[in-house]
Amino acid sequence: MDSDLIRTLGPQVLTILLGRGADFAAAEDAVQEALVEAFVGWPDRPPRDPKAWLVTVAWRKFLDATRSEAARRRREETTAAEPVAGDVVDADESLTLYFLCAHPSLSPSSAVALTLRAVGGLTTRQIADAYLVPEATMAQRISRAKKTVSGERLTVPGDVATVLRTLYLVFNEGYSGDVDLAAEAIRLTRGLSEAVDHPEVAGLLALMLLHHARRPARTGPDGDLVPLAEQDRARWDTALIAEGVRVLQNALARDRLGEYQAQAAIAALHADAQTVEETDWVQIVEWYDELVALADTPVVRLNRAVAVGEADGPRAGLAALSDLDPSLPRYAAVEAHLRERDDDLAAAARLYVEAADRARDVAERNHLIKQAARIRERIQSRAWPPRD
Repeated sequence: MDSDLIRTLGPQVLTILLGRGADFAAAEDAVQEALVEAFVGWPDRPPRDPKAWLVTVAWRKFLDATRSEAARRRREETTAAEPVAGDVVDADESLTLYFLCAHPSLSPSSAVALTLRAVGGLTTRQIADAYLVPEATMAQRISRAKKTVSGERLTVPGDVATVLRTLYLVFNEGYSGDVDLAAEAIRLTRGLSEAVDHPEVAGLLALMLLHHARRPARTGPDGDLVPLAEQDRARWDTALIAEGVRVLQNALARDRLGEYQAQAAIAALHADAQTVEETDWVQIVEWYDELVALADTPVVRLNRAVAVGEADGPRAGLAALSDLDPSLPRYAAVEAHLRERDDDLAAAARLYVEAADRARDVAERNHLIKQAARIRERIQSRAWPPRD
């Protein structure tokens, strides 16, 4: 059986049930039950029209689940139980799922989980494995999310920015278990870009493609993190880079700059450099200035300080860094990098250790510890040989 086909059809069938008047939670449950039957029965008896089969089975299961016979009769009178040619999903209808799953009443984690389940077609177990939590925990999270949006009816387009934030959260989860969430986020964003004409949707897609292109070079054979400056650029996916640049150029041509387009422009400049020495840091700082004007966040300013340090020297970078809160994540690591470039090795070693203590995961902590050890070796080498 084609599992990709099942995952593609699931959201379409859910959208059809929602269009027939079903509430979100009950419709999603019915679709999942129909998909289970498909997985069991299709290998031996594949239907001629898989989508029609799924709509028929899901709709019947929804009707069976309704407690009120009167409600059932009203639904059956207004909508035929069997699928007809009119049961299609156009672009506007498909957007309903994106907007519902990224509803502002949901927490970011719940929005991501519901998006992966309803739009992405992943099973609860797959999502739980990706987030390294028990399946029962994820099932409860998804159930609460479905109940939250069940009473919502979208009659006007939703907030695209909220949908994009949710998709970017999915992308940044990367890879875990048997689901590549970065690839899944790209797939979902492609679908959104086909359904809505918005330059920021294209900007996010370009950003994802450009970042994903560098993924093979981000870790070494032993799983250690490899910083951008040390990556083997021959391992970057040039086809993804070319696609990302093309998508970005088309978005920028619309002259409606947004934060994802600006981030993608920065990523494109990194991708364009054949070596780290060829990186156009001056232009990257200019794009960070554009990004600050669009989204003035501490994280953006932290990354801008790194770029300033490369373009104008470490002391300029430290001056840019001084305006930020030292308790920010990665602040100590950025300061350590700039102190090292300014040849203040003692401070750099101390700051790398401090950054390692604040690291978000084991790989990052190990990388920072190795950086501290490398700096200490440099300090010792300067002190050798000892004076008589």
